Amino acid sequence: MKLVVVSAGLSVPSSTRLLGDRLAAAVGRAAEVDVQVVELRDLAVEIAQNFTNGFPGRALAAAQEAVAGADGLIVVTPVFSASYSGLFKSFFDVLEPEALEGKPVLIAATGGSARHSLVLEHALRPLFAYLKAVVVPTGVYAASEDWGAEGLDGRIERAAGELATLMAGLSVGHGPRAARADSFSAVVPFEEQLAALRPTG
Repeated sequence: MKLVVVSAGLSVPSSTRLLGDRLAAAVGRAAEVDVQVVELRDLAVEIAQNFTNGFPGRALAAAQEAVAGADGLIVVTPVFSASYSGLFKSFFDVLEPEALEGKPVLIAATGGSARHSLVLEHALRPLFAYLKAVVVPTGVYAASEDWGAEGLDGRIERAAGELATLMAGLSVGHGPRAARADSFSAVVPFEEQLAALRPTG
């Protein structure tokens, strides 16, 4: 299965990219995936040009194709003014309207303070619901003080497990991905897959 990480980190090194890498590694422990990282920092000029001329440059077109063809996405943004970054939003604005429809997405963000953690529910989750993606129940927010803390590792593993479960279920039983499945004997109704992700007790 193909997993694409979209990172909107601006600095080098970037805590946003680090969080994306840790999430991808955790998904890789739960399922067999090929990981590709899209660094939006490197696409900023082409994204801006796409808005003015309507055509993606070569690198942006390759990133759009990677996202559209992925079996699952991890999307990570730094927090700016209590929301996702402009670069992050701009990238998803230049995707084809149906590119994320039905696609499993794990949302994540980084920030300097824990008080911005609600950005996951107030900004990212509504955005990807609007784009008709299937957003996993657990989002991951990492404030500066979270790095090295036990709680972050637990959230990463839980969210990654949820994404791996959805990717595996959808790759077998839904849409064009079904053609790539080796067997249809493991098809599980989508509602049952979501129910399995909900905590019990």
